[in-house]
Amino acid sequence: MDAPAEFTFEEAGDRRTVVLTGDWTARGMRDAGQRLTEALTGEEPVILDLRRIGRFDTAGAYAVIRGADVGEIASRVLARKETQRLLQLVSDAIKVEPEPIPRLHGFHALLDRIGRGVFDLAANGYGTLVFFGHLLTAIGRCIVRPSRIRWAPVIALAERAGLDAIPIVATTTFFIGAVVALLGANLLSDFGAQVFSVELIGVSVLREFNILITAILLAGRSASSFAAEIGSMKMNQEIDAMQVMGVDPYEALVLPRFAALLITIPLLTFVATLAGLAGGIVVVWVVLDLTPTFFLQRIVENVGATHFWIGMSKAPVMAAVIAAIGCRQGMEVGNDVESLGRRVTAAVVHAIFAIILLDAMFALLYMELDI
Repeated sequence: MDAPAEFTFEEAGDRRTVVLTGDWTARGMRDAGQRLTEALTGEEPVILDLRRIGRFDTAGAYAVIRGADVGEIASRVLARKETQRLLQLVSDAIKVEPEPIPRLHGFHALLDRIGRGVFDLAANGYGTLVFFGHLLTAIGRCIVRPSRIRWAPVIALAERAGLDAIPIVATTTFFIGAVVALLGANLLSDFGAQVFSVELIGVSVLREFNILITAILLAGRSASSFAAEIGSMKMNQEIDAMQVMGVDPYEALVLPRFAALLITIPLLTFVATLAGLAGGIVVVWVVLDLTPTFFLQRIVENVGATHFWIGMSKAPVMAAVIAAIGCRQGMEVGNDVESLGRRVTAAVVHAIFAIILLDAMFALLYMELDI
């Protein structure tokens, strides 16, 4: 138990001596520092006797320096060597002037932000390469030894990311198909070509909207949840504990999520295709009085399966990108909640940006291939 900090005055020759006793620490000092300051205010220079002090820390040293206005400590203080060193350390720290933070303005501030952005971009690129290296190593180990694959989390994650996402994916693409059909019917009716609304719906849903809407919705659902789950484990030092036990986090956490999305996104894309066509069928039937049989016949004859397979070919790439971005952002979480929030937000934003960019690249690729 800490002894309370106290001080007494003693007369010794022509100068008074202040004898400090007890523990002069942040816990045991209480109001002793303030009372020492009040007692020495206006006094002649005194001698400080610190040899009877028990415990002594920086808080106590600061209280002594502030109360006695210690300048040349060694000539006015009677203390052990370690006590004198601590007093000298705190005294030197008090005298240090804080360095002003330079504030940039105008063009210099712009260049500073551009430089920091380029540096962050390079750091993110390097971190992405490191992440994919770890992931490829984990995949290689699982290919060599399939028994290392954790099927239970793969199935559980596939159910959560796949089956649980069917209602929102189907509902969203249904209304997207309905909106495209309504716009096509209104615009093409001016040219007497409203029957071509069927081809417009078929191409847009089969080729673009099915995979695009599915990927964007999963970027909001799965990428954010992956980042939050792995990030919370990182904050709680569970990942460090896994590494101590010899468990590879990429094999135990990243790979199951990667595999789950590879399984579920093609299935969800197929569901989105059916829902989008269903929305188009309903609108065309109600607005243009074209029967579902006629609609499906024109889809088969004039649109064909090529556009469907083009849309499906994007699904594995989108799955890999969403899983990789979500898991990587989770691995980058620090030890505070603010970092977790930033990384979850970054996971969603980066995933959506990557989806749009990849879709544009696929469009250019298939245009060059004339498909």
